[in-house]
Amino acid sequence: MKRSEEYFDRIFGEFQQVLAAMGRALPSVSQVAVEKQDPFSVLVSTLISLRTKDDVTIKSSLRLLDKAPDAKTMLTLSEEEIATLIFPAGFYKRKAHQILEISRILMDKYNGQVPADAELLMQLPGVGIKTANLTLNLGFAIDAICVDCHVHQISNRMGWIDTKTPEESEKALQKIMPRRFWIPLNELLVTYGQEICTSVSPKCSQCPECGNCPKHGVSRSR
Repeated sequence: MKRSEEYFDRIFGEFQQVLAAMGRALPSVSQVAVEKQDPFSVLVSTLISLRTKDDVTIKSSLRLLDKAPDAKTMLTLSEEEIATLIFPAGFYKRKAHQILEISRILMDKYNGQVPADAELLMQLPGVGIKTANLTLNLGFAIDAICVDCHVHQISNRMGWIDTKTPEESEKALQKIMPRRFWIPLNELLVTYGQEICTSVSPKCSQCPECGNCPKHGVSRSR
């Protein structure tokens, strides 16, 4: 069922107030995007962020991007140098290889520029739909719904959609959510999922939507 703008205005506002009261900052990729303000930085930092904590992502991304802010400069570094700069990010050796390969492809096919197209982005090594859409969101300000485990789980838990996979969730959310909420959705629900609407034993007593949420799939809460 398509929800009204007023509905999502209320939800987003309530969740933001809860997180602000906890002193939670922007997710790491968003912080890098604000500081660097270019699609290449968003793409690289999103890759680094996978399976990596926020504080590590910020430090690793900035170390690498300060040294190599674009694809051309990145190719002056070796795979080992990139791995050292992004350590201790998760799977740092694999990510170093992917970042170097992506830089080669960008120089060979796109004159060093990141393509503003999800299908082209997903042809790059290590880039899935989440990374592609986040790059479009934060790198190009293009409306796209970035669905990770938090967005998928909370959207289903609250009864907005009824889907089995993040890919299905992306399409379902596009149908029921006004476009102006597409870009901020990921930032908000990722942080809210980390702090309040956790995958195991969510803190429902701290959520302003506790009385309205159907809590689909929740067997135990706090």
